[in-house]
Amino acid sequence: MTTNGLLLGAETFLDSDDDPAALAQEHVRLGYTAALCPPSESGDAERIRAIRLAFQEAGVIIAEVGAWRNLMTPDETQRRKNLQYVIEQMAMADEVGARCCVNVAGSCDGASRSGPHPDNLSQEFFDATVENCRRIIDTVRPVRSFFAIEMKGWSLPDGPDSYLDLIRAVDRGAFAVHLDPINAINCPSRYYHNGAFIEECFRKLGRWIRSCHAKDLVWVNDGALHFEEAIPGRGGIDFRRYLQQVVAAGVPLIIEHLDGPIEYAEAWQFLTSLAGELRPLPPSGTDCAPISETDLGGARCGI
Repeated sequence: MTTNGLLLGAETFLDSDDDPAALAQEHVRLGYTAALCPPSESGDAERIRAIRLAFQEAGVIIAEVGAWRNLMTPDETQRRKNLQYVIEQMAMADEVGARCCVNVAGSCDGASRSGPHPDNLSQEFFDATVENCRRIIDTVRPVRSFFAIEMKGWSLPDGPDSYLDLIRAVDRGAFAVHLDPINAINCPSRYYHNGAFIEECFRKLGRWIRSCHAKDLVWVNDGALHFEEAIPGRGGIDFRRYLQQVVAAGVPLIIEHLDGPIEYAEAWQFLTSLAGELRPLPPSGTDCAPISETDLGGARCGI
């Protein structure tokens, strides 16, 4: 079955992640050509080398190293610890040759990693995020990987324009984009016109995108604005347009937040089948430049 070059990956469910070669071959068995980096420590050179070689030999791209810590927590001691952890994860991403090391900007709500808080949309939050990104990059000085921040609908960056502002402000060649457009769907307009919103993200951020996430979204009609994540194909996300952009950009797509191998297999079947039906766009890769503001009608919401 052709997938038009879609680089798709997800979590695997082996009993042990001790053997990098076995992990890489499990990705191949499941039909994945991209992967999350297996757990390791930044100082474990032998394991990192084994991971890099095993996945290279299997033809599986390591899309990302996760560094999921709150860099904006009000607890100063914890904030320093979190920053050090992210620095170590960035170093590991560079050592293993991952496309990027990805984190959230964080939250001024100290009880969560990235939950809503009014100060998350402030200039002070933006400025602190700029300094955090610079500190991570300047400490590690990566040469093979990039540092990236996920968008969130309730904290900056909350869309492609604020992400462009962040790129300009950070002003580092090793700062890039990890794109999860579903995270930024925070209003009816973006939900109903998510295909246009996704295309806007790629037009404006395409040259910096290193990896993407895949999940679906369902609007739960319970009297309030309530979105829930779902298995790809079961919700309202326009995956046809999303996959066209992902394939044209040549970036890996990681399925996430599902419950066990059966759900991941359903997602894999849906996404690979759909990719095989696509009429590919002209390749964009790293030559995709952002454009000026365009009129996308209902694909906008003001927060």
